[in-house]
Amino acid sequence: QVQLVESGGGTVQAGGSLRLSCVASGSIFSFNGMGWYRQAPGKQRELVAIITSGGTTNYADSVKGRFTISGDSAKHTVALQMNSLKPEDAAVYYCNAVTPLRNVYWGQGTQVTVSS
Repeated sequence: QVQLVESGGGTVQAGGSLRLSCVASGSIFSFNGMGWYRQAPGKQRELVAIITSGGTTNYADSVKGRFTISGDSAKHTVALQMNSLKPEDAAVYYCNAVTPLRNVYWGQGTQVTVSS
């Protein structure tokens, strides 16, 4: 079994920054990619950013230029640096990992609150 544990959420004023981290543990051989999703109240879970094992990144248009994803495939970690936060970025952020066999794992989520 694989466990993903997020940390780094919290409350910040608009324009501020937060850094989220996620560590995977358990029966891990490799991941095709890791990423971050978010879900605001009353909304569907949406992709924020992903990074493949080869280092390719992809971002939601709403966070491009403000968020940066980074990862260490050997250590099975992924981080999300969030700058210039907006109230609309407030959500529960979930770490995600996908294995070569297309098994998908999720963290428990970490709350990000942005005050205006």
